[in-house]
Amino acid sequence: MQVKRFFAADMRQAMKLVRDELGADAAIIGNRRVAGGVELTAALDYPMPAAAPSQPNPQLEAELRKTQTRIAQAHAELSAPVSLPDNQDRQLFTPGVAAVKPASKPQAVAAPAMDQRALDAMRFELHGLRELIESQRGSLAWGQMQSRRPQQANLWRRLQRMGIPADLARPLLDKVAGISDARQAWRMLLAHLAHAIRTPEQEPLEEGGVIALVGPAGMGKTTTLAKLAARYVLKYGAQSIALVSLDSYRIGAQEQLKTLGRILGVSVTPVDPGQSLLQALAPLARKRVVLIDTAGLPANDPGLRLQLEMLASRGVKSRNYLVMAATSQGQVLKAAYHSYKQCGLSGCILTKLDESASLGEALGLAISQRLPVAYLTDGPRIPDDLHVWRSHQLVSRAVSLQSEQDPSEDAMAELFAGLYQQPARQAG
Repeated sequence: MQVKRFFAADMRQAMKLVRDELGADAAIIGNRRVAGGVELTAALDYPMPAAAPSQPNPQLEAELRKTQTRIAQAHAELSAPVSLPDNQDRQLFTPGVAAVKPASKPQAVAAPAMDQRALDAMRFELHGLRELIESQRGSLAWGQMQSRRPQQANLWRRLQRMGIPADLARPLLDKVAGISDARQAWRMLLAHLAHAIRTPEQEPLEEGGVIALVGPAGMGKTTTLAKLAARYVLKYGAQSIALVSLDSYRIGAQEQLKTLGRILGVSVTPVDPGQSLLQALAPLARKRVVLIDTAGLPANDPGLRLQLEMLASRGVKSRNYLVMAATSQGQVLKAAYHSYKQCGLSGCILTKLDESASLGEALGLAISQRLPVAYLTDGPRIPDDLHVWRSHQLVSRAVSLQSEQDPSEDAMAELFAGLYQQPARQAG
């Protein structure tokens, strides 16, 4: 039997070390918190084969059942009520109640602290066991997928090369599970993906009204607004369009918009903090299109809340579009959506496609939140690099931007482990 200890910053890294050195059949016989991370003790009770076949592993499944039993026992110990002697002061064990014990029994004062430390240690072990099970289940599920359904496994890889999130990829793959031909399954999968993408029936500029561009700093709001304004002026002239700037926080932001207005011959109205947006829009009521540039502020900035309240007020009646850079990570895009959704979003605009290595994450957010993709930008030219695309064109662009290399086996196993985590996170 081979027994070895592994040290890492967290449970996932430790599990990766175990898989890399001992293989997927190694049994975890202990885990504990150490300075700087966690320690795993793993054992392998038979010689490692030269090439591990991709097939179900009864030993690993048995170990998973043992680990699940330990978790159930830990849950029972945590939920069991603490029995106290009748003569013991129960105030010491009542949450939120401060109690003073006589000096004759000082050892009783340390009991709650000791109990809390024991509970914290048990909770840490329980958390570690949960991560361990999720990681093992992810590796097992991915191995079984490759052995039993190789076509589905290949489709999983291709979607990950496009950057499509796992929570979106799974229902798409379920829709083509019954198609035996690989090429036909891929074409149908892309068709389902295109069907899930929403685009506006009418271009926002053609519809007219008040249009506000919102989003974090660096997403390309001001540049996109310049492209929209130039696109409209070239088609309809400068008499029926106006620009409004709410960005008084960034140095030179309003001056930049005024310069654009002078070039296009369009009026620009700056609105400072504390001023009424409704009053600023009143003189512009006869304009067919009013474009509003907003400031990109941190989520915890009071100015952001004030700005979103102005846009969401009843009298403004603006259509707000979330500007998202395709170069941003998925977590950044999700955080941006949750920060700006309170003003009411009519859709989104995808920018910086020329700098992006993937389009899947941005499309995944647009699909999951049912945000129509109004415009795309793929360069600095004004207004040439502004486009209105249909859903099938977006899918084609996502395919063209896909990575040339397949994701690693560890990455796929971690992805499947994340699928097991999602129900618990949603419940919490």
